[in-house]
Amino acid sequence: MKKKIDHLTLAALLSFATAPAFAQNVMTSQDLLALPQPGPDRRVAYGPLPRQHGELTLPKRGAGPWPVVVLIHGGCWEAPWGPDHVRSLASAFVGEGLAVWSLEYRRLGDEGGGWPGTFEDVARGADHLRVLAETASLDLGRVVAVGHSAGGHLALWLAGRNRLPPDSPLRGAEPLPLLGVVSLAGIPDLRAAAHRSVCGDAIVRLLGGDTPGPGRMALASPVEMLPLGASQRQVCGALDRIVPPDLAFAYEAVARMKGDDVTSRVVEGVGHFELVNPASVAWPEVRAAVLSLLGLPVAAPVETR
Repeated sequence: MKKKIDHLTLAALLSFATAPAFAQNVMTSQDLLALPQPGPDRRVAYGPLPRQHGELTLPKRGAGPWPVVVLIHGGCWEAPWGPDHVRSLASAFVGEGLAVWSLEYRRLGDEGGGWPGTFEDVARGADHLRVLAETASLDLGRVVAVGHSAGGHLALWLAGRNRLPPDSPLRGAEPLPLLGVVSLAGIPDLRAAAHRSVCGDAIVRLLGGDTPGPGRMALASPVEMLPLGASQRQVCGALDRIVPPDLAFAYEAVARMKGDDVTSRVVEGVGHFELVNPASVAWPEVRAAVLSLLGLPVAAPVETR
């Protein structure tokens, strides 16, 4: 049954879709969706539910084993947004000689989405790389998570979930190790972002409503899980009106004090959506962040797809 979208949810979606339009020449979500979005090689289920699948795409040259990008799309954790709007980004990573495992997951508005289903799905989907590696030539020693917006939050969370209690269903039995995380306009501090109404009331609903259970923020917000124990690169747009860039710098300061390797970069003249557009001026920063974490040369592309 399709769930009714209330006015607060609608406000969050409209904010995600239209906020950057207030800045001249800044990309909107409609602009992003209009880009060519190549399909994946394979769609693979990692669980029995409709949203529990991912899109696997492999380089066309060479035999591997290929380093892997676990790509997590954004959209304010809301059901209407899926992996289709980051397929051009996935294709660009594949063109660099990287395998891409782009995750779909239950979100707000889906049956079981929010707490804890969204987190369980992202964890389960990432760990499914071990199954994929049985038939695909993947280098599981070189895996980075890349997430945009709400997906940036989930990518950071994914890096720190091994610090959750061993009996937590969010943690999983054996979390797949990550070399690092690239958070693109991510949301690293849920408490601060909720206070500033980032994504409307989506963060409150993600954690289970007006009175989320005790300790959920500590289990869900990357800043409260520090140190994550993995290198982190944050890339923001100077004109982002959806996720304020200062959230990234405040998080970086805390993470560094806790001992994590974190750097943040702001790309001038771009907003929220250019960060997942490989034809934008933000792409060199995104590309360099991913390749450097994987220990690959940044100066020239590995391959052209």
